[in-house]
Amino acid sequence: MSVELNHTIVSARDRAASAEFLASVLGLPKAEPFGPFLALRLANNLTLDVMQVDGEVASQHYAFLVGDDEFDEIFGRIRDRGIRYWADPMHTRAGEVNDWNGGRGVYFEDPSGHNLEILTRA
Repeated sequence: MSVELNHTIVSARDRAASAEFLASVLGLPKAEPFGPFLALRLANNLTLDVMQVDGEVASQHYAFLVGDDEFDEIFGRIRDRGIRYWADPMHTRAGEVNDWNGGRGVYFEDPSGHNLEILTRA
């Protein structure tokens, strides 16, 4: 039996703003409404189901493994929009890109404060 992650819920203070941010920065198709969620479909058929919540949003970490070309495109959008980024998950190396495992990676935040990561090598 194989086990795959099918979807995960991403809590957001403003689900439309968060879904649009993720889609535009990551280069994903526009989110599709699905019940109380806005669903963003990733290449491996996983969906990020963005859900509006009242009150505090607990920060989560979401890491996206991308190819070198996709990294360049996403990182270009991050820089073009003036989004702050870091080379490490604790946000101590501002404005840097890491080279862990022979690849590249950066961390940045979405509008609800989730710690997002793009990386080219797992």
